[in-house]
Amino acid sequence: MEPMTNLIVSCALFVGSHFLLSHPLRAPLVARIGGQGFQIAYSLVAIGTFIMVVRGFQAMPAAPPLWEVGGFLWALASLIVLLASILFMGSMIGNPALPMPSHNAAAAAAAPARGVFAITRHPMMWGFALWAAAHVIVVPTPAQMILSGAMILLAIGGSRGQDGKKAALMGAAWNDWAARTAFIPFSGQFSGRLTWADAMPRLHALFGGIALWLAATWAHGAMGYLAAGIWRWVG
Repeated sequence: MEPMTNLIVSCALFVGSHFLLSHPLRAPLVARIGGQGFQIAYSLVAIGTFIMVVRGFQAMPAAPPLWEVGGFLWALASLIVLLASILFMGSMIGNPALPMPSHNAAAAAAAPARGVFAITRHPMMWGFALWAAAHVIVVPTPAQMILSGAMILLAIGGSRGQDGKKAALMGAAWNDWAARTAFIPFSGQFSGRLTWADAMPRLHALFGGIALWLAATWAHGAMGYLAAGIWRWVG
């Protein structure tokens, strides 16, 4: 199989298996093999297909970038990754979209939309999507576009799937949360439904996100990849 075809097939299997196992196949498989068995099967499929994606990406031959990447694009991508890191760290506390007991999720959904949840009700998934988009900006090769495109599709499509799943599980509690929040980042602010002050990240999101951003971008260069973040200028 050609390297490009292999990468496309691997990404399709990775994304497709996530969608299938998270939605149409979840209930029948849980009924047949139980909740714990399903989690084991889900994990094995996710790990196996992810390994296929990594190997497929590594097997791609070097290709010239599709556009010139200068200091401005590196700065833009670094800011996008910083925002992604803040969204991710903020999503770890008080997030009704995460798997949790229904009463805890309902309590989280009843809280005012503040911090990253005033930016989007799916901060973790959008964090992944923005991280992937930043890689396309500074590594504009066909292989990177396919890989990042798959990650963006999984993150955004997964968010939409979470909306449906949580609405079915939580009913009015989730529907009220969805009505008070926004799917697309900052669309609540631009529409006037949410204020910009509401979107100010809380301390754990802000400082945790900055720490994650510094560590991840440092590791990027330390592991032999392109220097990223402030390390491009301070290293």
